[in-house]
Amino acid sequence: MKRRAELPNNLQLVLAVLEKKGHPMSAYMILDQLHGSSVRAPLQVYRALEKLISMGQVHRLESLNSFIACNDTSCATVGVTAFVICEKCEQVQEVSDNSVSLFITELAEKAKITAVKSSIELHGICGACENA
Repeated sequence: MKRRAELPNNLQLVLAVLEKKGHPMSAYMILDQLHGSSVRAPLQVYRALEKLISMGQVHRLESLNSFIACNDTSCATVGVTAFVICEKCEQVQEVSDNSVSLFITELAEKAKITAVKSSIELHGICGACENA
């Protein structure tokens, strides 16, 4: 995985916004944060996000139609990442371990399918919101 300093400028800018905010953001939210920078069009943001996803530095949360910076260095080696998402505060917890990968591998074998892409998103209410 490349360090941010080694990335092209647009990728650095998009990644910096996601890392700073620390919560899921749509491409248009990212673009709003980049007002005044060299990134001026939605297509530039989408291209940067696509590249960052392929590099394992950003994840797309399908159910929220948003993106979040990867905060688990084992994602690239484990292969499967799950996300636990609070329905109230939208806090996202990234879970990347061998048990998740093993479960997906076994599921794919049972279904007789070669898994190309997988995304696991578990929605619920986090402990902080539940106790509030």
